[in-house]
Amino acid sequence: MMWWGKVGKWFNQIVSIASGGKLLDEDWEEIEALLIQADFGVELVDEIMIALRDAMKSQEDIKSALRSVMLSKFLPDEGRKLHLSTGRLKVLFLGVNGTGKTTTVAKLAHYFKEKGKSVVLVAADTFRAAAIEQLAEWGSWLSVPVIRQMPGSDAGAVVYDGVASFKARGYDIMLVDTAGRMHTKHNLMEEVGKINKILVNQLPDVPQENLLVADSTIGQNSYNQAMLFKEKVGLNGIVLTKMDGTSKGGVVLRIEKELGVPVKFIGTGERVEDLEEFSPEVFIDRILG
Repeated sequence: MMWWGKVGKWFNQIVSIASGGKLLDEDWEEIEALLIQADFGVELVDEIMIALRDAMKSQEDIKSALRSVMLSKFLPDEGRKLHLSTGRLKVLFLGVNGTGKTTTVAKLAHYFKEKGKSVVLVAADTFRAAAIEQLAEWGSWLSVPVIRQMPGSDAGAVVYDGVASFKARGYDIMLVDTAGRMHTKHNLMEEVGKINKILVNQLPDVPQENLLVADSTIGQNSYNQAMLFKEKVGLNGIVLTKMDGTSKGGVVLRIEKELGVPVKFIGTGERVEDLEEFSPEVFIDRILG
């Protein structure tokens, strides 16, 4: 089942309940429970419930009411686009292990190649030999160069090498993978701050995106991670992975509302093509059918 089919299940049940005429207290309780199950979070559920009650009073179509209230909670679309005004871009990927970060780097490399951009990958996750090898394999498969050193090398030195190659060969896009780090590990958070400074100082005229790769199924941990990465290096956007049959969907809207950081892409599978630019309108229309 595609992710919108799974997410749409919750909303179909809500529409079915709300279409039955006058709602009893237990009906409202069931609707509230469905929204919580869909991973919207308590604060957002309260706001949606108020909007739905108002819609029912004015006899507004329930699907239209749901669509309207959810769209109103998303951030403006202008912040959702990558900073490609100069034609060049550097991207720093952040996140913990297990979110699909290295695969997302490869997916975005494919995305840019499809747009005719030249791309270089930087394997700055020097903690795990497997991550370096995985990125190298993706680079070979995509015919994209990968700047790397031996496992255990200084990640900052790898990034310096990547910057030198980016400058010398005139690549359009540089994608920097980093070690998966828990937001609670001070030394690793300091390292990512160092990498960010290298990129900013060495390539001041090249726009930069700091993207957090977050697992759409893990709830509150995503917000805790994002808050601290945002504090340490700043965040331009989020890539939500595992938006497949296991996702509940409400997490998309909840992340934007609670963190003030736009979702820019969603990963919907394991293939390199399984990356979509995120559109609130498309997201909502899919789940509402």
